[in-house]
Amino acid sequence: MKNELEIRKALSEIPDPEIPVINISELGVLREVKKEGNILKVIITPTYSGCPAMNQIEADIKEKLKEIGVNDFSIETIYKPAWTTDWMTEKAKKKLLDYGISPPEKTSIDKRAITGEHKKVICPLCKTHDTKLISQFGSTACKALYQCKKCLEPFDYFKCI
Repeated sequence: MKNELEIRKALSEIPDPEIPVINISELGVLREVKKEGNILKVIITPTYSGCPAMNQIEADIKEKLKEIGVNDFSIETIYKPAWTTDWMTEKAKKKLLDYGISPPEKTSIDKRAITGEHKKVICPLCKTHDTKLISQFGSTACKALYQCKKCLEPFDYFKCI
């Protein structure tokens, strides 16, 4: 059996089904890869409870493990601790911006994430912070819909959690 580092690297090739420019490791969904006896255990955490992408992520993990010759494995979805945007890599945030999705601008411990104060969200097109919230719900549950006041384009913002 390959070692945990090699397996984690292979699993890091799996893109997020809803945002294919980032992988499940960069997103922070892939939490742990460890051996327990002769079984490989993969631990994942959804960005939201009920995230519809989790079934696809689990199927992609199974496929990837079989592809690299790992047949004895289990996949465990955990909800505690809850996923947070703090688990996203800076590389993932940059990829989101380049893809046209405004990344979370602060960590989950930012009081504005709790109080709901207006965020200074960057427009991924013209890079201004002169934006406004249109809807708390964007194309997926983990995103909100904003509009740029300068270029007038709507865009998704990946919510801080």
